[in-house]
Amino acid sequence: MNSTFRVSTALDHNNRDEAINRAVMAAKAGDMEAIRFLYMRYKDNVYGYVLSIVREQHEAEDCTQQVFMKLISAIHKYEPRTVPFTAWILRVARNIAIDHLRQRRALPCEEVFEASHQTDESSRECRWGLEVALEALPEEQRDVVMLRHLVGLSPGEIATRMGRTESSIHGLHHRGRLTLRRQLAEMDCAPVAKAA
Repeated sequence: MNSTFRVSTALDHNNRDEAINRAVMAAKAGDMEAIRFLYMRYKDNVYGYVLSIVREQHEAEDCTQQVFMKLISAIHKYEPRTVPFTAWILRVARNIAIDHLRQRRALPCEEVFEASHQTDESSRECRWGLEVALEALPEEQRDVVMLRHLVGLSPGEIATRMGRTESSIHGLHHRGRLTLRRQLAEMDCAPVAKAA
């Protein structure tokens, strides 16, 4: 391994660790040794975080591998000025874990869309609006909303998964939905009720 990279033991120190910063810059330039360094440094943190979401060791191992495979192709998108690398890689890990849960509990398409449903420009705009609004939510509210509505977990299951009380999950869900509704209305992407 390149001697300029030295592993740091403190996760909160990583964002100021020059070895991490150098490794990220080298990885963005395509240096596979730097990718290996980042893997060795972050694999345990990513695995632990993903395990807290998917709750199954083998699935957490699969998701962790996916995170680092994605890192190879997506690290060029990372901008150090916008978010610390630790937060960025954990966001990638969260997205992969949530996608994994969503696939595991996938609904048949006919339950989601009517058979006559046609994808049009307005539905694409609404989906974009929803993605933007979800990204703007505080992390815990976003996690609760996604686990409740996209993954289909009950408030009790979410509380267990997140290590919180069920009443706190209800509060996060309520605040998240209110914020989403307001943001979607501002972007003219709010759902419209069908006339009876």
